[in-house]
Amino acid sequence: MLDFFSQYWWTIAIVINYILVIIAVTTILFKSINPTKTLTYIIVLLVFPFFGLIVYYFFGQEYRKNKIFNRKDVLNNKLIKSINKDLKIDPETLSSYEANIEEDQIRLIHLLQRNDKSPLTKYNNVEIIINGENKFQSLFKDIESAQQHIHIEYYILKDDRIGTQFLELLCKKAKEGVKVRLSFDDVGSKISSKMKRKLIEANIEFYAFMPVLFPRFTGKMNYRNHRKIVIIDGEIGYVGGINVSDTYVNYPESKSYWRDTHLKIIGEAVFTLQTQFLTNWNFVSETTLELNRSFFPQNKVKDVQPVQIAASGPDTDWANIMEAIFFAIVTAEHYVYITTPYFIPNDQIITAMQVASKSGVDVRLLIPDQSDSWTAKHATNSYLEQLLKANIKVYRYEKGFIHAKTMVVDDVFTTIGTCNMDYRSFNINFEINALIYSKDKAKEAKAIFMQDLEDAIVVDYQAWEERSNFERIQEAYCRLWAPLL
Repeated sequence: MLDFFSQYWWTIAIVINYILVIIAVTTILFKSINPTKTLTYIIVLLVFPFFGLIVYYFFGQEYRKNKIFNRKDVLNNKLIKSINKDLKIDPETLSSYEANIEEDQIRLIHLLQRNDKSPLTKYNNVEIIINGENKFQSLFKDIESAQQHIHIEYYILKDDRIGTQFLELLCKKAKEGVKVRLSFDDVGSKISSKMKRKLIEANIEFYAFMPVLFPRFTGKMNYRNHRKIVIIDGEIGYVGGINVSDTYVNYPESKSYWRDTHLKIIGEAVFTLQTQFLTNWNFVSETTLELNRSFFPQNKVKDVQPVQIAASGPDTDWANIMEAIFFAIVTAEHYVYITTPYFIPNDQIITAMQVASKSGVDVRLLIPDQSDSWTAKHATNSYLEQLLKANIKVYRYEKGFIHAKTMVVDDVFTTIGTCNMDYRSFNINFEINALIYSKDKAKEAKAIFMQDLEDAIVVDYQAWEERSNFERIQEAYCRLWAPLL
């Protein structure tokens, strides 16, 4: 028997591999997921023995269907329900807002309210922050003034130069009696044991989101918490694209330029950010935090600036952010300006952009000229011809790496947050965006976009058509992996 196995071990291994492949393919087909993603997994499983099974094991498991993320306790809490009820505005009164919300924007509001219990908040002050150095200056000042609690949730948190400043400031506030709760993604973050001891000594509660055994080798593991949230005393909130790392700060001695966008919100929308943080906190801490009104203090803002917080992830029933982006594009009448570091969209977004452009809407896309990922760069390039054919203007940012995730539509609607225009953000990772229904903020976001275009070059369709066959091969290869990136 041993001789038989030693002589035919490879054949036996291949047979076992394809038995498992047949089981996996059958499982995939019964899930009724996106056909492109289905085909990608099937090709990988059939063409790459053993490796395909590993890829499917790490990236293909649909935890949403398996109910692993059972995180609805916070949303069902009586206090949260009461607050959301207080915030919810009668749909019949939306059209009479001082902010003059357009009819299509009202439909978008209703879409999100039905999908994810995301109430429209009326009284807010919103500040668009450009780049990490400005964000941290503002954030540190607000943390210094914290009196009761600081809640933090980041995808990337490192104890480098800016990270050490950030964490030491939190320790200082914790020693002053402010309650600090910190959650960070285990794959994206890197905190030394020495710093963790400091956090423990300062009585800071912290948890890694879904810990993995080898973080360095699992940079694309599924179901990561890609959100960047800070809530201070339930009154001030930060959300956007900027993580806690020196990469995001343009120091005078920095060799490269990092262009990013973040939001500071004061007002009722912070309550929704708080709810999302508390939902995640119960999950990572495996405890049920007792909620009280101090997490949701009386709002002092009187200015009308309607904001809705859209969250999506494996714990939501719908792809809320993707649906909001899709709807905003297809209902645009004048222009759609999109900035994203990674453009690996699904068919719905591509079609929406093409239809909008062909119907006369000015559709523009700003992406990095040089990506931080070879695969993502060529996967993005594989979609550009479809856009250019539809007369969509594509720009490449040359000043540095642009990491902002923004979209502004028709001088009335803006979204800024953590969601990239890619499969991973739409369907796999935990993301959060602020949807702002304000003409003033839309005009400000539009001006920022136009300013960024001054540091970008437009992609010429004729020149793009003449790119080398080698480039096309790389694009085709990376396009195959697009649903898994």
